[in-house]
Amino acid sequence: MSSGKPGEKDTSPNAPGKCSAILDENLQRLDRLANLGTLSAGIAHEIKNALVPVKTFVQLSIEKSEDRELAIAVDRELKRIDSMVSQMLRFAAPKPVTFTAVKVHDILEGSLRLLQHQIIGKTISVTRDFRAAPGVIRGDEAQLQQVVMNLLLNALEAMGAHGALTISTDITQGELDTRFLKINIHDTGIGIAKKDLDRVFEPFFTTKENGTGLGLAISQRVAHEHQGKIVAQSEPGKGSTFTISLPLEKAH
Repeated sequence: MSSGKPGEKDTSPNAPGKCSAILDENLQRLDRLANLGTLSAGIAHEIKNALVPVKTFVQLSIEKSEDRELAIAVDRELKRIDSMVSQMLRFAAPKPVTFTAVKVHDILEGSLRLLQHQIIGKTISVTRDFRAAPGVIRGDEAQLQQVVMNLLLNALEAMGAHGALTISTDITQGELDTRFLKINIHDTGIGIAKKDLDRVFEPFFTTKENGTGLGLAISQRVAHEHQGKIVAQSEPGKGSTFTISLPLEKAH
């Protein structure tokens, strides 16, 4: 309640007029984001369709050895554009989540196997500390693997030769008797500047030269769809830790 004098205008942050204005502003922002998502999806579909004949032409040029070096370079860039557009589609029009029993440690081991070539190539040491028991949650296995792969790839990109990658899991107690399975992915890479740390999950924000700024945004969306979240901690020059928290089903 306002403590102002009779007849005095309420200028407090919680004044009814200000609250209404803030609500209207937030609703307008959400509406703009929804329209942007629809527009992005439409543009992305058109770009992917237009790329089909171009990719076919480039592949034929490579097979016929007509300007082979240039054709290979163009093919590489086309694949990058196609990947970027696919991420835009994933962000603008996410697929529905299909929940099944997911063994988290199997996802982590499978992802590490897929990245074994990059790990060996950089002489990265990998430490596993899997303490979550049971390591099973309800979730969409394909989407969760996408999140893990994205975070592991980011960690490998952040490190030079002879870096150290640590992956750990544990169970923590949350509010209202909810327990969470946490996956911690720590690297000894270049770290993230303090001014950028709060923005890493924003769509289209990136510090990479050829990044799309959608990988972490998509990963956070997947975590939210699983009633969880991802948080980032980092110290420039010393490395970063990304923690995925996913709720465990309550015991009946």
